[in-house]
Amino acid sequence: METALYLPVKRFLENLGFAVKGEVGGCDLVALSGDDPPIVVIGELKLSFNLELLLQAVDRATACDEVWLAARMSVRGKGRESDSRYRNLCRRLGFGMLAVTGTGDVEVIVKPTTMPRRDPKKRSRLVAEHQRRNGDPALGGSTRAPIMTAYRQQALLCARALSQGPRRVRDLRPEIPDAQKILQHNVYGWFDRVERGVYMLADAGRAALKRWPQQPVDPIAAKGSVPGKSTPPQSWRNYSA
Repeated sequence: METALYLPVKRFLENLGFAVKGEVGGCDLVALSGDDPPIVVIGELKLSFNLELLLQAVDRATACDEVWLAARMSVRGKGRESDSRYRNLCRRLGFGMLAVTGTGDVEVIVKPTTMPRRDPKKRSRLVAEHQRRNGDPALGGSTRAPIMTAYRQQALLCARALSQGPRRVRDLRPEIPDAQKILQHNVYGWFDRVERGVYMLADAGRAALKRWPQQPVDPIAAKGSVPGKSTPPQSWRNYSA
């Protein structure tokens, strides 16, 4: 599974000073530095280096500063990671290549080139979603499962608040600023309107709380906290395998 590659790659980027979260805006992983504005790194995961992985990276490149392609190291070391044509293509496109070994180690095959930002709106959406998420609730490379987005996390906060009985929207706003929008739009069908400004939890909402019982309640994260300055990331340029 591609998710088996996520934690080794996450640790690799964290060691370079980045905050890493999985499945952000359709990307397998997004990493941010502590700078303002942050350096944005996108990682795409596949079980092997192939054309599809390259095409995904091309699609993501306009929204970030660096792109890393990560795949499992072939058993005999004769996969695409050893193909000079594939490596040279990544260099020309400015993409980095990471190979994950069977023991979970990460080897740098090609170093990326920092690219100019071409789609600031897409980049801003990625940064906002990364910063608003509470923790890292989704493994990069996940498929066929609902992604725990920042919106879903806040909807779960609303569901927990209503699990003991109907509540007024104005009572929820101090800890969940987007409560009114979430309850009125009711995207997931978790809530029922009792009267104007008062909502209760529907059966679908109770089922959601059972499905995601461990999601942490963090009012600061629910308000969309922005990470402060941290130790500047060690660029890959300083990385030595």
